[in-house]
Amino acid sequence: MEKTHADTLLINHVLKRINLSTAEQIHFTSLFTFRKILPRQYLLQQGEICKYEFFIVEGFLRSFFVDKLGNEHTLNFAFEDWWISDSKSFLQSLPSEINIVAHEPTLVMQIEKEILDQLYLDFPVFDKFWRLLNQNFNLSQSERVLNAISMNGAERYKALVVKYPKIESRLAQKHIASYLGITPVFLSMIRRSHSNIK
Repeated sequence: MEKTHADTLLINHVLKRINLSTAEQIHFTSLFTFRKILPRQYLLQQGEICKYEFFIVEGFLRSFFVDKLGNEHTLNFAFEDWWISDSKSFLQSLPSEINIVAHEPTLVMQIEKEILDQLYLDFPVFDKFWRLLNQNFNLSQSERVLNAISMNGAERYKALVVKYPKIESRLAQKHIASYLGITPVFLSMIRRSHSNIK
C-alpha cells in the first residue's frame, strides 16, 4: 500500500465527521507521514515522549503498562480506522508511562504535535474533528469503567466479543484477559462455558 491510498482512507475517515474542501483535504494529508511497522515493533516505549498521533491504516496495535514486577497490563487496543497515542505524553511533552506495540504488520499515518497545533490555528474545523474523536474516546472509557464496576468477568468478556467480534483472532488470550482484568485461566473457563452455551 502506498501513501496515496493511505491518504484516501484517512480523508474518508475524516469526512464521516466533518466537511472539508478539496484544498483542505490536500493540505491535511500533506501534514502526515506514512510509516510501516513490523509485528512486535514499538511505536512508543515507556520513558519516551510521545511525539505523534497515529491513524491506523492497516494492522493491529496494543497499548500496555509494565509494572515494577515486570507484569504487563493491557490498557487498550486499536485497529483499522482507529487512532492511538499517549494523550498525556503527547499533550504535555512528558515521558510516557505506556508502551504501544504492533501485533501485526501495521501501516500508520502520523502527525506531530507542533504541526497539529498549527493546523488548529489555520483551519479551526480540525479542532472540531479532534474534539469529536476525544468525546468518543471518553465515552468508550466511561463505558469500560462502568462495565468493570457493574459486570463480572464473564459478562465483560461477552460484551467485548459482541462489540469487537474479531478480537479473539487478533489479540492473544493473555492480553484479552489482562484487558478484562481477569486471569488467562479464568478467561479460558469463561470461553469454554461460552462455547458450550452456543
